[in-house]
Amino acid sequence: MSDVGGVSSNHLKSFVERIERLEDEKAAVAEQIRDVFGEAKGTGFDVKTIRQVLKIRKMETQERLEQEELLDLYLAALGMGVPSSREEA
Repeated sequence: MSDVGGVSSNHLKSFVERIERLEDEKAAVAEQIRDVFGEAKGTGFDVKTIRQVLKIRKMETQERLEQEELLDLYLAALGMGVPSSREEA
């Protein structure tokens, strides 16, 4: 291949092929993740809660604490304030 309009065809093709390979790998990993969620569900775990745990684990501690505090505040404002296990400890 050659340059067309100042664009290196070989260089562009290389990028496109790498992206395609990575997209294939991403699809394979997504399928594996779905399989693991299916296994978890099959053994009695709640997938929705596992997703929530994964989201929380990605957070910095301070961010998580701030969100928990806001959630408690909002629930209390709605008359739904129930002592949580973290407050009882």
